[in-house]
This record gives sequence, C-alpha cells and structure tokens, in this order.
Amino acid sequence: MRAVLLDLDDTLLDHTHSSAMALATVCAGAPALAALPFAQVQADHALLLEELHLQVLRGALSLDAARAERFRRLLARYRCAGDADALAAAYREAYQSSRQPVPGALALLELLRGRAAVAVVTNNLQAEQEEKLHTLEMAHLVDALVVSETVGVAKPDPAIFHAALRQLGRTPADAVMLGDSWAADVLGARAAGVAAVWLNRHGRACPDPALARELRALEPADDVAAMLLGW
Repeated sequence: MRAVLLDLDDTLLDHTHSSAMALATVCAGAPALAALPFAQVQADHALLLEELHLQVLRGALSLDAARAERFRRLLARYRCAGDADALAAAYREAYQSSRQPVPGALALLELLRGRAAVAVVTNNLQAEQEEKLHTLEMAHLVDALVVSETVGVAKPDPAIFHAALRQLGRTPADAVMLGDSWAADVLGARAAGVAAVWLNRHGRACPDPALARELRALEPADDVAAMLLGW
C-alpha cells in the first residue's frame, strides 16, 4: 500500500476562495479600502499574510494577533484610517463561513481511503488544522494529520515529511506528496526523498518539470487517484 501525503491549504481546503470572499467583505465595510482596486488590495494582503504567517509558525505571534497586525499594516500601506481589530474580526468571520473544499478534494480522499495510507502534512497550528478537516468532513478519511506546530519543524524541512511517514509506517520510496506550494511541498518532498505532484490551479509557470508531475485540478478525481496510486 502506498503512502499519499497531502497539503491542506489550497490543496484540500480552497483557501484562495475563502480569502478572496473574506477580503471582499472587509473592503465592502471599509470605504477607504473599497475605493482601491481590489486586485491590488488582494495582492498586498496575500504578501502580508505570508510574511506574518511565518511569525505564527515560529511562535512569535498568535493567529489572532497576526491577523490584526496584517490589517494594521494594510491600512498603513494605503494611509487609510480604520479599526484594524474590527477588520480582522470581520475577515475571520467571513473566511470561516465561506470555507469549502478544492473541487475534487473530497472525492479524491474517498477514492484513496483503504487503498493508500493518507497523511495531511501542513504548516500551521494543530487546533486550526484539525478544525478545518472536521469542517470539511474530511477528518475520517485521513490516517494522520502532521502539523508543523506539533512536529516542531515546517515544510520544506524534510523532517516533517519523515515524521508523517513514520506515523504511516511507510518509507520515502513508498510515498508521493501532492501540494500547491512549489517551495514547501515539491522541494520539501524531494529533499525528503519523496516523489512530488504539484497542484497548479492558477496556471503558474513550472519552475522545473523534472522535479514534479503537474496537475491543474483534482478533477476527475478518479484519474488523480489512479495517478497517485500508480506512481
């Protein structure tokens, strides 16, 4: 039986969708932000999210503190007045209510169940990622949830992939990693001796086709499952 390792955010959970919906809600309630091009606000917000999330992973900030700081910096970037804490709370509420799976993700997990050992390998806080899997009704389809907070290292460190394989009782030669981040998922998996599949839903240029097989979608799920199982 193979081991299939899966990223969570933007591989199983459609983070891009939820973030866009949440940011649109924030902008609708903040006239200063609403007056700006949404694509610009979205791009700047994404950069700040990524930057501050690194501090969350290091334990320097809580998720709530990082979210509030993100909106303080966003308002400061545009020299806009506003209540960063209120914007952060509105973002969180809208993000939570708009969560949905990446199309094909639930069907893929159902197809893999019993045919492969499945671990979700993700950079975040344990409680946050557990709650996402339960909300998406995926928790019962996963054999192991391996989270950077608990392991003590984050992707692309090979140690987190090895920790997942130990939990599954598998070796790198038995495994394949599927994720949307080239740096964290593809390069991290390859450094751990694990084959990689890059989920490229947004049509970015592939940095090196020799390092990973590329998918543009998780549908048809039966084709993706067959590819992962028959790697």
